[in-house]
Amino acid sequence: MTRTAPPQPAPGNAPRRGRPRDAARDRAILDATLAVLAEGGYGALTTAAVAARAGVSTATLYRRWSSKDELVIAAAATHVEDIHAHPDTGSLEGDLRVLLRDKAAALTGEAGRLMQALVGEAAQNAALADALTTAFLEPVHRRVVEVVRRAAERGEIASVPDPDLVGAVVVGPLMSRFLLMPRPDQVDAATAESVADRLLPFALRAVGR
Repeated sequence: MTRTAPPQPAPGNAPRRGRPRDAARDRAILDATLAVLAEGGYGALTTAAVAARAGVSTATLYRRWSSKDELVIAAAATHVEDIHAHPDTGSLEGDLRVLLRDKAAALTGEAGRLMQALVGEAAQNAALADALTTAFLEPVHRRVVEVVRRAAERGEIASVPDPDLVGAVVVGPLMSRFLLMPRPDQVDAATAESVADRLLPFALRAVGR
């Protein structure tokens, strides 16, 4: 009697092995990474310290991220801004005010602590430099490009030939103001917002208003 071979799973549909990833545990590990970075900087960050802070074993951590750099890059990615989350206020001034206030709040919060902890290491670590660029610089530059494009379509300003460069001009003063401070997270929300509002007239001039 001829036996029929059991059906084989189609390519790409092979059953997954092991337990599925626990999103809550992943987030706890990433939050612990940010906390350790904020307290001691990149040099003090170890996988053992992160695992202890998150209440997991180092084996659990390594099943998710194979190195310290991968862990830090994943933590940075949790701060990537969503350009589509910001509504059109109807005016260039309104859009830039919201943008500057948002960035000031980010730089004086957890995102700012992360950037400050990593910026020195990123100068000699290309992977970390790319992660910082992706998480913190590219989103805000895209947002400036969108704000400038809408303003030009409304007729508020002339078309800007290099809007990406304008992004650096608009946001650069905020980064200089807050990232060079010893502890940007000690700046209260009202002060951060006030700095953003004082920079608004200069940002408007930078885009041709």
